[in-house]
Amino acid sequence: MTAAAPVLEPDLADTAQLFVSRLRSSAAEFAAAAGAESAIVREAVPPARHRRSRCRVVLRYETGEESDVTFLGPVSSPSLAKTLTMSQFDASIQLWLGAGQERSRRWLVPDDDAADGVAVDVTAWLDR
Repeated sequence: MTAAAPVLEPDLADTAQLFVSRLRSSAAEFAAAAGAESAIVREAVPPARHRRSRCRVVLRYETGEESDVTFLGPVSSPSLAKTLTMSQFDASIQLWLGAGQERSRRWLVPDDDAADGVAVDVTAWLDR
C-alpha cells in the first residue's frame, strides 16, 4: 500500500493563471448567453489585494453589430470567499448577459479603460 500524494495548494500565480484561463475559455458560453454569434475575451485580469477582477468581452452578433462590455468583480481577500467568488465570476457574467444586459446606474461604474467609459459591477448587479 502506498501513501497518497499530498494535496498541494496552488500558489497565487497558479490561481491567477487558472482565473484568466477560465474566463478566456468561457467566450463561447458568453456568446450563447448573449444571443451573439461569437465572443472574444479581450482582457482578463485576476483580482488582487487592491485591484478588482476585470473581464472585457467583445460580442459579435449575426447582424455584424459588436458590443464591447467590461465587467468588474470583487477585490481579492485572504478569505475562502475570494476563491468562490473568483470561480463564479464567469458564471455571473453569463447570468448578466442572459438576463437582458440591463444597464442601470446601480451597477454601471465609471471606468476609463472600458470601451464606452463604464463597466458592469457584477457584484452590485448580483445584489440588486
